[in-house]
Amino acid sequence: MKKIWGIVIALIVTLAFIWGTILIGNQFGIERLQTGENPLLRFAFVIVGLLIVLVLFLFTRENQAWVVGTRQVVWMAIGAALYAVFSWLFNGTVFVVPSVSQVALRPAIAIPMFFGYAFGPVVGFFSGAVGNMFGDALTGFGLSPQWSIGNGLIGLVAGLPMLFGDKKKSLNVVLIVGIVLVAVVAVLYFLNPTLQNLTYYNPENDTFGETPISLLAGVSILIGLALVLIVRFVFGKDLDIATAVTWSMLGNILGIGFAAISDIWINGYPPVLAIVGEFLPAAGPNLIFAAILVPLLVVAYKAVQRQSGR
Repeated sequence: MKKIWGIVIALIVTLAFIWGTILIGNQFGIERLQTGENPLLRFAFVIVGLLIVLVLFLFTRENQAWVVGTRQVVWMAIGAALYAVFSWLFNGTVFVVPSVSQVALRPAIAIPMFFGYAFGPVVGFFSGAVGNMFGDALTGFGLSPQWSIGNGLIGLVAGLPMLFGDKKKSLNVVLIVGIVLVAVVAVLYFLNPTLQNLTYYNPENDTFGETPISLLAGVSILIGLALVLIVRFVFGKDLDIATAVTWSMLGNILGIGFAAISDIWINGYPPVLAIVGEFLPAAGPNLIFAAILVPLLVVAYKAVQRQSGR
C-alpha cells in the first residue's frame, strides 16, 4: 500500500506542477507560459501519459523499482532542477550551441535518461516531465505539456531495467525493437525528404517549421543508432553502460514518439509529417547524446559509488 501511495503522489505532484504552471500563465497573461491552441486536448494527453505510468506500475507493482522514499524524492528534485536549468542553458538563447544543418543539439536529454537508469523509473519520469516543463517556461517559447510528458516517458523507460533481475537478457530484445523502429522512421524520411522540419527555429524570421528537413537532420537518427550499437558492443562487458544506453535509446524513441504522435490530433498534422517533421529531428539528436553522454554519466556515478564504498 505504501508503494502505491508513493506512485500516486508522485504522479499527482507531476500533474500539479504542469497544471499549476499553465494556470499561472493563463491567470497573469504570461506569454512564455501559454500552451497555444487546443489546451484541453494537450492536457488530455498529459493524463494519458500519467495513466501509462500507472498501468505499468500496476502490472509490475511487486518490484522494488517502484519504491518512492526520501532518497527517491531528493533525486527527483535534483534531476528535475538540473534538466530544467541545462535545457534553458543549451536552448540557443543563453549558451549559443550551433546547430549543424538543422540538427539541434540537446545534451540535457542525458539527465532524465541517467537519473532514470540510476535511481529508478519514477525518478526518471519526474525528472524528465517536470524538468522539461520548467525548462520550457525558462526558455520562453511557450509550453507543450504533452512533450513534457514525452520527456518523462524517456526517463521512465530508461529506468525499466530495474524491473529485470537479469539485465543482460533484456538487452538484445530492446536493441532489436529499437532498430526496427528506427528503420521504419528512416524509410519514411527517404520516402518524404522534402517535408518541413517542424522543430527547426529560423532566427531570421523568428519562426518554427518553415524550412524543409535537411539530409543531416533526416539521417541523424541513423547516426545515433550507429553510435548506440558501437557503445553496446564495444562496452558489452560493462553491463551498466550497455544497459543504460540501450534502454535510453528505447526511451527516447517511445517518449518522443508519444509527443510527436499526439500532435496528429493537437495540431492536426498528417501522421507522416508528425513522424518525419517532428519526431525525427527531435529523436535523432537525442539518440546521439544518449550514446555519448549517458556512458560518461554512468562511469562518473560508478566512480563516486566506489569512492563512497557503496
